[in-house]
Amino acid sequence: MYRIGIIGVGFIGAAHIEALRRFGNNDVVALADSAGAEEKAKALNVPKGYADYRELIDTEKPDVIHVCTPNQNHYEVAMYAMERGIHVLCEKPLATTLAEAEELCAAAKEYGVLTGVNLINRFYPLAYEMREKVRAGNVGRIFTIHGAYLQDWLFLETDYNWRLEPEQSGISRAIADIGSHWCDLMEFVTGQRITAVMADLVTFHKTRKKPLKPVQTYANMMLTPEDYTDVPITTEDYAAFLFETDGGAHGSCMISQVFAGKKNQLVLNISGDKSSLTWDSEDSNTLWLGRRDGPNEVYAKDPSILSDGTRRWMDYPGGHVEGYPDAIKQDFKAFYRALDEKNLSGGDFADFEAGRREMLLCEKLVESSRERRWIEV
Repeated sequence: MYRIGIIGVGFIGAAHIEALRRFGNNDVVALADSAGAEEKAKALNVPKGYADYRELIDTEKPDVIHVCTPNQNHYEVAMYAMERGIHVLCEKPLATTLAEAEELCAAAKEYGVLTGVNLINRFYPLAYEMREKVRAGNVGRIFTIHGAYLQDWLFLETDYNWRLEPEQSGISRAIADIGSHWCDLMEFVTGQRITAVMADLVTFHKTRKKPLKPVQTYANMMLTPEDYTDVPITTEDYAAFLFETDGGAHGSCMISQVFAGKKNQLVLNISGDKSSLTWDSEDSNTLWLGRRDGPNEVYAKDPSILSDGTRRWMDYPGGHVEGYPDAIKQDFKAFYRALDEKNLSGGDFADFEAGRREMLLCEKLVESSRERRWIEV
């Protein structure tokens, strides 16, 4: 039984706790949060709440910590834990700079700990089945890869969140927040790595209106202009990029957090010389396979018709939907299985090296957009 500490308890911290409770061999012994830790612990049925993550780590001495804080804290929390021999599972992005990510990877090797980054799209069963079909040769030589990740939660100039502030989130927002998911899934599924990028990053809302008080204060109230302050915005609302891979494929992707009506849609399309594949997170329990010389197919999430590899990450029979909370659970199951097996080299889950890879891509995309040219990765 692994003793676990959760550091940071907003939406995603609570989701971590819920997912961990859905399988065995773990016990969430405490959480840490700078605001209302004891109240949050009580609400989530966690035994103890600490205002300082260091106090949690030093007092509880957990086997594993989950880092669910804003981005700017990931480095210091993960490093503090690893220096004490504690395994770390971190939210993405791994850090706010590539240099920090590289230091974290080096520390993980130095201290001999298992690491994970919560890039969960790998564990949607039909997204994983894409990988199995690519590996089995069903797609053939990959010609093109394209897709998108679309959201609308920052559509209005009055939409505000800490991710808009570079001192908390880093130099990138849309790419670091959701583009990292798309790039990780694409490389995981295809087995190919991006080698060059040409990017266009745009900030449509040059200024946003930040509430002067916590948003909860305004529940069921009409806000007036006096309730806001104007804040200049430098991180991107939108990004589009072309890319090439080490396998000879060419591709494109669009990332947007201002696409009205799309709440959280990731689409990945892969075209080869034998067939094509499409997976859409808004219809996550189906996978489309396209052919030129025969009928197209639509695969349902059913263990009886999917590959042995995919079945490892399914807990429900055909006809029973598995979605976002289940993907988090499967990611954690893979991580803790590696701990059981004392396998520090990891598995299908993303580790700190994968997190470092996403930071590298993020910085190259930002560099490409600023310099208006192709950049090698």
